[in-house]
Amino acid sequence: MTIEPTPFGTLPDGRTASLYALDNGRGLRAAVSDYGATLIDLQTPDRTGQWGSVTLGYPDLQGYIDSKWYLGAVCGRFANRIAGARFFLDGRTYSLSANQGENQLHGGPVGFDRAVWRVREASLTRLVLEHLSLDGDQGYPGNLRVRVTYTLTDSNSLKLEYWAVADKPTPFNPTHHAYFNLSGQGDVLGHRMSVRASRYLPTGEGSIPTGEILGVKGTPFDFRHSIQLAERVKDKHPHVQAVGGIDHCFVLDLKRLGLAAVVDDPASGRVMKVFTDMPGLQVYSGNYLDGKLFPRHGGLCLETQFFPDAPNHAHFPSTILRPGSVFRSVTEYRFSLGAGL
Repeated sequence: MTIEPTPFGTLPDGRTASLYALDNGRGLRAAVSDYGATLIDLQTPDRTGQWGSVTLGYPDLQGYIDSKWYLGAVCGRFANRIAGARFFLDGRTYSLSANQGENQLHGGPVGFDRAVWRVREASLTRLVLEHLSLDGDQGYPGNLRVRVTYTLTDSNSLKLEYWAVADKPTPFNPTHHAYFNLSGQGDVLGHRMSVRASRYLPTGEGSIPTGEILGVKGTPFDFRHSIQLAERVKDKHPHVQAVGGIDHCFVLDLKRLGLAAVVDDPASGRVMKVFTDMPGLQVYSGNYLDGKLFPRHGGLCLETQFFPDAPNHAHFPSTILRPGSVFRSVTEYRFSLGAGL
């Protein structure tokens, strides 16, 4: 059944944004906007049957226009950071638009999160959005056509499918930037989390990877067994102290689509399992939320992606999408009740 959108506001340049309400009829409801292909709200019941939001969001479009936190947005062309806002590809250096000091973050100042996406399909459980990023957009080469499909599945998953093609070689690394809070209020420090990763990427100045790939054993980045986030976020390890919590990429122990992480909230009984076919998981504990609308550590981001700054590290998995190739990737956030794994 095709669904009709509702108005979500008008941008300063006159473009209008719309909102689409999805419902799987089983225990998952979502609101998605064509502005930034953004997940505005995601709701599921707690152990008492009470429905509640499990993601952070703003009440209106202006909140997203003014925000610097990427709440619920699809980020690209390149999620996370590129050092010096430049990369070398096929004999040429490309300079990008910087938006975090001298670096580029999440695709630049006018990334995918600032675009009004074209809606190709809209039903009660499925929304397909498409965006054309033109040659030179934020400094990237080639025309890139990208689609993101939101699906609310029968297994109570929010499923995201990415598809893209390009007419010139270009780095491509999309991610979804939802801030999850399974309690629906307060901070996430009482949540418990496990991540199927035995290695992580240490970072230096500007949260840029050093290029090392280190083992998590004996560090606060060891989430191979479920542990309360507060124990890790407040650790005195210098890599934690430098960013005020966790904001690091974990190297997943996966070779194909599989379980990457489990988060559970003892207070609400909600459990979220993350499945992906991407090699990395950026875990961000909301360290920079400023408390004006959302408390510090008020949300947990689990961003499935390639490694940050990958174009500048030859030993990282390649992110280059070339003409004739098709990029496809799947991530699922699956919700249930009970104890986590």
